[in-house]
Amino acid sequence: MGTEAANRESFHIQAAYCEAMAAPITARVCVALGTALDRESATGRRVLDWPGEPVADALVLRLVGGLHALHRRGVDPALDRVFTGAVTGPGEVEAILRDAVHTHDAALLPWLGGPPQTNEAGRSAGLMTGLLHVAARFGPDMELLEIGSSAGLNLLIDRYAFDLGGIRRGPDDAPVLIAPEWRGPPPPDAPIAIRSVQGVDIAPVDVTDPAEAERLAGYVWVDAAERLERIERGIAMIRQYGVSLVQGDAADWVEAKLAEPQNAGTTRVLMHSVVWQYLPPAAQTRIRDAMAAAGARATPERRLAWVMMEPNRDLHRHEVRVQTWPGETPMELVALTHAHGAWVEALAPPYETRDYVMRRGPYERD
Repeated sequence: MGTEAANRESFHIQAAYCEAMAAPITARVCVALGTALDRESATGRRVLDWPGEPVADALVLRLVGGLHALHRRGVDPALDRVFTGAVTGPGEVEAILRDAVHTHDAALLPWLGGPPQTNEAGRSAGLMTGLLHVAARFGPDMELLEIGSSAGLNLLIDRYAFDLGGIRRGPDDAPVLIAPEWRGPPPPDAPIAIRSVQGVDIAPVDVTDPAEAERLAGYVWVDAAERLERIERGIAMIRQYGVSLVQGDAADWVEAKLAEPQNAGTTRVLMHSVVWQYLPPAAQTRIRDAMAAAGARATPERRLAWVMMEPNRDLHRHEVRVQTWPGETPMELVALTHAHGAWVEALAPPYETRDYVMRRGPYERD
């Protein structure tokens, strides 16, 4: 059972994450909200009386997302001054946010009804790094299966352009270029041909709906101008091209997809980014077992791979790991990466090898 003190303290915890990720405006908003909220609005009462674990429930990000969406709509000039950084004094920021919560109570309350939906195209940098390792081992032809696709931005991985340490892949005229700061040796300079990309999510976001697109963009911190521009371009690409994204349970979907016939000469790849932590332990076990069984059936003509970009909670880093079949090598750690793909640090062989294991529980803080 939550307490008002714990719920207020969660705003300071979130602010520390924001500061660490170079988001000072969002950090300022978080700190001010922790003090400014009162019981004169339904939103304030629900936050202060939150019954669950506020950090695990990403309570702060729910409210900040709603306020950011109001700023993006331009409906409150005073709020705009906070989100543009024009106002920085703690007392003034608190007063503006208190008034905003009271004024826009009905619009903000629904944002507390579900966890944030974040979908970051920049994470494709880590995924593509892993795919280049797969291509170097098995050849270019791949069919990709992504779990936890959210709105499907990373399902556009075959339509993005990439510059990864000087290794360029993707269409030259792509509307989105993903070029993270590169550290370490370049990735394998292997040709890659993505034949299909399919995804599943337990609650997919339909960005053809303006309200859902607005909600998705609202969760991107206002400090992250490059991310905001990229998500807007990604949404436009989905509206133009579409993606193969279905609603469903990740374990059910993986088991079904791995059972389907596979074209000769291709590598079937399961990929995901900042997803594993949100799966129930039983689902994690089912996916592991399904991949192990499919790996045992893999042949040189019908290969299998697993590419993930997931957080290592013990070492406070995000890791790109790759496993391939036929083969007996466990997961290999081939790169480290920023949570949103701002930088990628490639590692040199011999790679650390171990199965990826992480306790279930929230790590992502946007």
